[in-house]
Amino acid sequence: MTPTQELHDLGQSLWLDNITRTMLDDGTEQHYIDELNVTGQTSNPTIFDKAISSGDAYDEQITELREKGTEPEDLFFELALADVTRAAKMFAEIHDQTDRMDGWVSLEVSPKLAYDTQTTIQQAADLYGRAEKNNFIKIPGTSEGLPAIEESIYAGVPINVTLLMSADQTMAAAEAYLRGIERRIEADLDPDVPSVLSVFISRWDVAVHDEVPDELKNTLGIAVGQATYKAWMEMRESDRWQGLADQGARLQRLLFASTGTKDPEASDTLYIEAFAAPDTINTMPDKTLKAFADHGKVGDPLPADGGDFEQVFQAHRDQGIDTDDLGLRLQKEGAAAFVKSWDELLETIKSESERLAA
Repeated sequence: MTPTQELHDLGQSLWLDNITRTMLDDGTEQHYIDELNVTGQTSNPTIFDKAISSGDAYDEQITELREKGTEPEDLFFELALADVTRAAKMFAEIHDQTDRMDGWVSLEVSPKLAYDTQTTIQQAADLYGRAEKNNFIKIPGTSEGLPAIEESIYAGVPINVTLLMSADQTMAAAEAYLRGIERRIEADLDPDVPSVLSVFISRWDVAVHDEVPDELKNTLGIAVGQATYKAWMEMRESDRWQGLADQGARLQRLLFASTGTKDPEASDTLYIEAFAAPDTINTMPDKTLKAFADHGKVGDPLPADGGDFEQVFQAHRDQGIDTDDLGLRLQKEGAAAFVKSWDELLETIKSESERLAA
């Protein structure tokens, strides 16, 4: 049995953190589904920027849209929707077989809306209205994003809450989801609205790499994931959630994101092996997926109590690292980086349009 099959059989979904039109065309996507147990997919502006600038797969559609006078942002969403709806159709059977729990493909709202609640709500509804039933819309879990998440869930839009950096941020997003579901029940609406909570892992270890001794390198991200898993498990056991589940609410699954190893000295399967846990998701880039399929190990599942994360946090605090402050800073930096990547993406689209028009 392959490591990816073992993880799948444990109850964890493996999602691909990448999408290109080329992989949809040349059989790579189908290979990942058939042979490497991939059951879903995520995307972001950086991924699309690389995909659009790396070849001619998008040239025909860019030319067609440019000739219609489509502006760069609208042009991007047309390109992205074409890819994510096509990918969603490839996962449609998995989506149906798992009763809508799996087989999702995510598309993000404009990162420039991370601090604009009302426009985020509007764009999320618009994108989902143009997408497939198994397309998640990604909304950042910033303080301004939380009301948009609640409203979108209340409106019945499946949401992938992104840019979560800590257990506290993740539970705040879970609270927004629960409020949205409770409002649907009060309004006699179906409470079965899918959602996932995407907590970012590797950025923690990158942030402190040069500030901690060797024995602490590449340990903080895992501790954050463990702490978040503990909080999520406690939420699942709460009377509040059990009451909602009894009325037909669907579990908001925990997703471990940013799980490609950044440190060349560390194991290339570090964050996959650390977070084996039923009812969760791990989304990873191609390189990490293939590495895990080749030589990954599936050990004991992540313990419900999170294991030794408190000791790891304390060891970092002893080095002068304020982990609470760092979590807030990482989210702000992540939002700023997303905006930068969005600007770069739109500039790429503009350049490609001009090149094709020449």
